[in-house]
Amino acid sequence: MKNLVAYITTSFPEKSFSIDLALALSESGVDSLELGVPFSDPVADGPVIEKANHLSLDNGFKFKDLLEVSSAISKDIDTLWMGYFNTFYKQDLKKLTKVANEIGVSGMIIPDMPFEETSYYLDDFKANNVAPISFVAPTDGDARIKDIISDAQKFVYLVAFAGITGSAQSEDLTKTIESIRKYTQTPVYVGFGVNEKTAKQKVQGVDGVIVGSAFVAELLKDTSYNEKIKSCSNIARAIKDSINS
Repeated sequence: MKNLVAYITTSFPEKSFSIDLALALSESGVDSLELGVPFSDPVADGPVIEKANHLSLDNGFKFKDLLEVSSAISKDIDTLWMGYFNTFYKQDLKKLTKVANEIGVSGMIIPDMPFEETSYYLDDFKANNVAPISFVAPTDGDARIKDIISDAQKFVYLVAFAGITGSAQSEDLTKTIESIRKYTQTPVYVGFGVNEKTAKQKVQGVDGVIVGSAFVAELLKDTSYNEKIKSCSNIARAIKDSINS
C-alpha cells in the first residue's frame, strides 16, 4: 500500500477549521499530515501555498496555534510540521524537538535547512524521536545523495523537479530513485506537482506521494467550510485510489 501525505496551511482559514479538516483527511485515506507553519517568504512554495501563508498571517496566526492544532489531531493522524528554518530557529529548535515529541508530532520538514545544518540538531531530534525529513533533488549527485540520506528517518522527500510546489513540471527521476535505493531502505515519497491527474505517474518507483497545492487551492475558493472539507476529502480519496491501482 502506497502512502499519501497531505499538506495544509495551519489556521487557514482559521484554527478550528484546520482541526476539522485534518480529522476529515485522516478518514479519507491520508496517512500523514504536514501542518504548514505560515511564513512571510515561503521560498520553496508556489503562489497557491504562498497566498495561504500570507492570509493566515494576516488573520493573526501565532506559533501557539500550531501547537494547539497539533495537540488536537496527533492522536488521530500522523502529524509533521512543515516550515522554514527562521521560524523554528526563533522558537529554539533544540527545545522545540522536545515540545514536538510531547504533543505527538513525529517529524519536521524544513526545506531551507541544509543537510549540514541539520546535523547540528540531529542529537536533539533523535533524543526526542522526531524525524528530520531528508530532501533529495534530481540535481543531487550520487555522492551527495549518499551523504544526505545516511541517517534518513521516516521517509525521504524526493523533490520531483528543481522548482517550487504546485508547478506542472516533470523530470525523469529514475536515476535519482536508484541512487537513493542504494543507500537506504527508508521509504521514498515524491512531492512537488502531485495532484489527482499526476499522482499515478509520479508514484512510479516510490512508496508514496506528498500533495499540498491541490488541497490548499480548495481552501482558497469562496466556498463554505463544509464544502472545502468535502472537496479536500474527495481529492484525498481519489489520489489514494490512484496511487494504489
